[in-house]
Amino acid sequence: MPPRLRKLIGTILIIILVLVYALVATTIASLTLGTSPWWVHMLYFLFSGLLWILPAMLIIKWMEKPAKPRE
Repeated sequence: MPPRLRKLIGTILIIILVLVYALVATTIASLTLGTSPWWVHMLYFLFSGLLWILPAMLIIKWMEKPAKPRE
């Protein structure tokens, strides 16, 4: 796969990941953290705010793979 196409696909995947992840994280927070103390909210949003980075790193790693040489 050409590197430009891989980067385009990766960029689209990261945008989709961020949108879906934000919706899911916010939905979970609104359903479960309603009466929790402030520090539980802070821990949840700290954890969920950093968790999306792991799949994004995998996508970026895939995007940056060198192209296979043609034979």
